[in-house]
Amino acid sequence: MSLLNDIFQYWGNDLSAAANGDLLPASAIDRSNQRVLRRLLTNPGDYIWHPDYGAGLPQFVGSNASSDEIAAVIRGQMLMEDSVAENPALVISITQNGSTFTAHITYTEASTGQPAILTVPVGQ
Repeated sequence: MSLLNDIFQYWGNDLSAAANGDLLPASAIDRSNQRVLRRLLTNPGDYIWHPDYGAGLPQFVGSNASSDEIAAVIRGQMLMEDSVAENPALVISITQNGSTFTAHITYTEASTGQPAILTVPVGQ
């Protein structure tokens, strides 16, 4: 199965240019990481045609949600991405500092079988 490239654009940053002046493409792990990050930080209901899309992690800042509850939301949303392999299982750990938290995620990128590591700071 051949996947199209996405444009390289991490959450909150500008588009990037390649050495030849074209838009920089993102494939494999970069593509997967930016798609997962967008899903985790998008609030449910923000995409009008896909109301169930998004984990809405920022809503947990300052909440009484446990690390296990946050990890469960992350796991459920990540497994909806075609670039995230179900096996081996995701490894998710949450560290909290006051009202903010950081999610440390290890998963396998489905098209390459390569391990991927993603750190998502929320509320900083």
